Amino acid sequence: MQTRRDFIKNTTLAAAGVWTAQSYRRIVGANDRVRVGAVGFSDRHRSTLMPCFLHHYKELNFDFVAVSDIWKKRREEGAAQWKQHMGHEVTACRNNEEMYAKKLVDAVFIATADFQHALHTIEAVRAGCDAYVEKPFAETMADNRAALKAVNASGRIVQIGSQRRSGANYHAANDFIRSGKFGSITMVELNWNVNQPGRWRRPALLEQLKQEDTDWKRFLMNRPFEAFDPRKYLEFRLFWPYSSGLPGQWMSHQIDTVHWFSGLPHPRNVVANGGIYQWKDGRKNWDTMTAVFDYGPQDDPATGFQVTFSARMHNGDERPAEIYYSNGGELNLNTNRISPRGGLTREAAAAMNQQPFLLPEMTLPQAEKVVAAANTGGDLLTSAHVRNWMECIRSRRQPNGPVEAGYHHSIATIMTTAAARTGEKATFEATTQEVMAGGKVFTY
Repeated sequence: MQTRRDFIKNTTLAAAGVWTAQSYRRIVGANDRVRVGAVGFSDRHRSTLMPCFLHHYKELNFDFVAVSDIWKKRREEGAAQWKQHMGHEVTACRNNEEMYAKKLVDAVFIATADFQHALHTIEAVRAGCDAYVEKPFAETMADNRAALKAVNASGRIVQIGSQRRSGANYHAANDFIRSGKFGSITMVELNWNVNQPGRWRRPALLEQLKQEDTDWKRFLMNRPFEAFDPRKYLEFRLFWPYSSGLPGQWMSHQIDTVHWFSGLPHPRNVVANGGIYQWKDGRKNWDTMTAVFDYGPQDDPATGFQVTFSARMHNGDERPAEIYYSNGGELNLNTNRISPRGGLTREAAAAMNQQPFLLPEMTLPQAEKVVAAANTGGDLLTSAHVRNWMECIRSRRQPNGPVEAGYHHSIATIMTTAAARTGEKATFEATTQEVMAGGKVFTY
C-alpha cells in the first residue's frame, strides 16, 4: 500500500523530478542551510504551509527563522509556534521591511490578504528572496504587471500556490490532452460548492483585533484609504477591493488548469452573474455566481471552446468538479477517469457519413483524488508543491507553478471581477495588458 510519504515523493517525481540528498551535494552551496521566514502568520500558513514545510525541511536542509506580521497577536503566536517546532529562537518582526533589513531570510512563504500577494512578492524578490506565494497572485492588472516585471528582473524562484500543478494526476491529464488523443477541447465545466456559514468569517477574532496592536496603514498598502475596520482586516475575502471572493479564492485554482492544458494564457472574454442570496452579513462579494468564458486563439474567433465556472456558499459538500469535454468523451478530474461518455457513436456518425470518435476507458496514471478542504487542494498536493519549491531553490530550476501561471490566472480572475462588478462583458487588451469592461479599463 502506498504511504503518504511515498505518494508525495512519487507526485513530485512525476511533476518535476526529485532531487535526492546525494544530488544536493553536487550543487554549489548545497551545504548552506536555506533560511525561511513567514510573511503573514495567517490561518493558511498555520494550518497548511507550516506542516508541509515541516515534512521536508530536515531532508532538504532548510530552517525556519523569522515571522513577519503587522498584528502583534499573530506575530507573537507565530514566533512561539515555530520555535516549538524548530527547537531554537525564531525572530518576530513587526513588518517585512524590518525582516528584510536584518537580512534574516533567504526565502519566504507569503500567505497574506489576497490583494497583498503581488505587492508582498515585489518586496520579497527586491530583497533577494525566493518566495512561495499564495493565490490569487493579483487582484488588479497594475499589481499583476508590476509583480511579473519584478520577479522576472530578479532571477528569484517564485512558486505560485496553485497546488494542482504538482499533482501526478493533473500532469497525466495534461499529457493526455496535449498528445492529441483527447481531441479538441470543446467545453470545460468547473464548479465549487460549500455549505459553511463560517467560511471566510472570523467572529471569534474580531473582538481581539485592536487598531493599536496592528498597522492599518501598512495593511491597506496601495488600496484607497478608509477607517480601520477589523472585518476587512480579518474577513477580507468578503470585501472588494481586498479580495474578489469566489473568483480569486476558488476559480483561480481551476482556471489555471484550463490555461495549462490548453496552452492558452487567458480568456477572450467573460460574462458573469450572481449575487448575495443567502448570507446577509454585510459582505460585498457574492455568495453565489456563474461565469462563462470564451477561450481560443485571438486571431481565430471561429476556433475555441467554452468554460463555465459556478460556485455557491449555501449548498454543497465541497467536491470541486473539473470536467473536460471533447467530441470523443470526457476527462473527469473528480474521478480521475477518461471515458467515451457522450462521445460520437458509430450510429450518430454514420448518419452524417462521419467516422465515430470514442475515447478509451482508462484511469489516469498515479491518480490521486483531490481532497478539497479549507486548504483548497488537499494536504498531499500542497506538500508536493512546497517540496517542489524547496527543491527548485536548491537547483535554481523553474518550479511547477512559475510566476507566469499566476499572472495568467490573475488575468482570468480580474476579467471575472470586472464582468461581475460592471455587468458588462470583460475582454483583455493584449497590447496594453489591460482588462476592459464597457469600453473602459477596469481598476476598482
